Amino acid sequence: MKFINIGFGNMVASDRVVTIVSPDSAPIKRLMQDAKDAGRVIDVSCGRRTRSVIITDSEHVIFSAIQAETIANRLDDSEGAEDIEAVED
Repeated sequence: MKFINIGFGNMVASDRVVTIVSPDSAPIKRLMQDAKDAGRVIDVSCGRRTRSVIITDSEHVIFSAIQAETIANRLDDSEGAEDIEAVED
């Protein structure tokens, strides 16, 4: 199982991530509010502005202060390392 750093020493399992989005659009803002109301939010922004929203396969919604593009690059890097390991074996 590979983990991705999503800011401030917090990690998420890469195979559980469904999508990483910016919190700027109205539908995502509604999704964020609905998740708060349902108690499915994990806020790891440490009081900073939320710059990305990570949705997991368990329908948890994670708020991070790291840009969505940065997290996506980290996800790509971790998957690339996994593919290389599989080829070497």
